[in-house]
Amino acid sequence: MNSFTFTQATGVEAAVQEKASHDGSAYIGGGTNLIDLMKENVARPTHLVGLKKLPLATIENTPEGGLRLGALATNADTAYHPEVEKRYPLLSQAILAGASPQLRNMATNGGNLMQRTRCYYFYDLATPCNKREPGSGCSAINGYNRIHAILGTSESCIATHPSDMCVALAALEAVVRVSGPEGERTIPFADFHRLPGDTPDIDNNLKKGELITGLDLPKNGFSKNFSYLKLRDRTSYAFALVSVAAALELDGNTITEARLALGGVAHKPWRDTAAEDLLKGQPATVETFAKAASKVLEGAQGYGSNTFKIELAKRAIVRALKQATEMSQPVDDNAFMNSNP
Repeated sequence: MNSFTFTQATGVEAAVQEKASHDGSAYIGGGTNLIDLMKENVARPTHLVGLKKLPLATIENTPEGGLRLGALATNADTAYHPEVEKRYPLLSQAILAGASPQLRNMATNGGNLMQRTRCYYFYDLATPCNKREPGSGCSAINGYNRIHAILGTSESCIATHPSDMCVALAALEAVVRVSGPEGERTIPFADFHRLPGDTPDIDNNLKKGELITGLDLPKNGFSKNFSYLKLRDRTSYAFALVSVAAALELDGNTITEARLALGGVAHKPWRDTAAEDLLKGQPATVETFAKAASKVLEGAQGYGSNTFKIELAKRAIVRALKQATEMSQPVDDNAFMNSNP
């Protein structure tokens, strides 16, 4: 591991100033991803700004009727918080589907958003990787790419975002609160992460020196009809091949509101508002779900080892929507078996 210096910040403004005063510095909260990157020499910060003493670990109601999650609240504390479990169970499910209990006890909400890809080639310094070293090439495109993206890819990168929590946050339309040298601002969750384009080394739209201070959840948490479905190679401590956050509002058997976000398929949590619009006003049937699934996967591209993900994602969407609907009313299982895409 390369040598580095460390400062424990005692306030948000002090943390921002400390980072700005050191070239090559990085914030560290739980450190569950950053330390791994440093051990592998993928990340080489020369100075770390500790955040653990900042007053950002609370979870509290907002004036608008939503919930504010402190950036330093742990994933475990967030998932098991009574208000999250009651009002935003989709988020609780997604968090508990990720990592291990030990990691969830350490990992922070802000750090979860900042996770970097688990692409094999990103971690292997002996192989070209545009995300790690811009302009060097993408080894995954013609390599072993079973875990890689099928949506929103570019010639520069086909890596995926690894978070489960972020898939639920995308579906819930969370808002990211940040503070930086230019002051405070908010970022709609859909605008926080980036697709690779020709700059895959840039994961998000934070400005230089900005620090995540919290996440605001809207009033509507879709607590009656929801599902987080994660498909992976093993059920313990594995990243998603495909995950789906599905949330519905129903009037009888008619869908009045829909949210649909996918993980494991793109460089950022993938939400398709056109597919959501296609669901609205339609009956909650497998046929309707299959049409929405096909819409989401329009333009999907496989790269050999990961081509199976296209069909897997379609089936996962149908299954997740079916599960969400069944929370308040049954769906015909025979229709599901006969119509499963």
